[in-house]
Amino acid sequence: MHRLYSPSKNISSNKIIIDNKDQVHHAKNVLRLKIDEEVIIFDEKGNEYRSILEKSLPKSMIFKIKDEKNPILRPSKVKITVACAIPKGSRMDEIIDKLTQLGADRIIPLETERVIVKLDKHKGILRQERWKKIAFNASLQSQRNTLPRLEPIKNIKELLSDAGSFDLKLIPTLIEERKPLKEILEKSKPRNILVIIGPEGDFTPGELISAKKMGCIPVSLGDLVLRVETAAVAVVSFIRLYYENS
Repeated sequence: MHRLYSPSKNISSNKIIIDNKDQVHHAKNVLRLKIDEEVIIFDEKGNEYRSILEKSLPKSMIFKIKDEKNPILRPSKVKITVACAIPKGSRMDEIIDKLTQLGADRIIPLETERVIVKLDKHKGILRQERWKKIAFNASLQSQRNTLPRLEPIKNIKELLSDAGSFDLKLIPTLIEERKPLKEILEKSKPRNILVIIGPEGDFTPGELISAKKMGCIPVSLGDLVLRVETAAVAVVSFIRLYYENS
């Protein structure tokens, strides 16, 4: 069944209005929805509504909720935030897409000392808008019932200063004394995990010292040296599968 998104402010007791330009275009011209066709609409709170297209207007679509009393909520066992160093080229696009499909709850593009790509404010805003669209489309494709929270670019100092809200903070690295990821997860029962993925060339010793002072645990992802996008996908995949099957 086709899926669409609507913010909760556009959802009343028995009606849903979709007026986002891209969503309307997608529904009309890609999905080619017809009157009385049934779809699933979800909001930012994780609710899903079985709905029927009631009216198609030039700039909006109106749906009737089939069962307004039973929105569906599928809570995850653990919340995962990924702060990922921005790699060269368009590889961050792929990272956003894959992390969204894997169920990451928050994604933070990260600048560290060894990150080569440095975006000024204007380019950062443009890139942010593109990443939001990628995350949105990946959410629809993977049938998530929430959108990931895609945050503005942060440097590692800003990230660490705001890390106190996480009950498990992991930093995969190739240096320092490290523990296997599985060992850490076996000893923890976190509800809110932060994973910090470094750039090609890894973190600097100073960055690792700062991270450890903030409670980050250096972990190993195995003996192979992984590219940034591979490391991000690998660690989130492992965490998600580990807790979903435990």
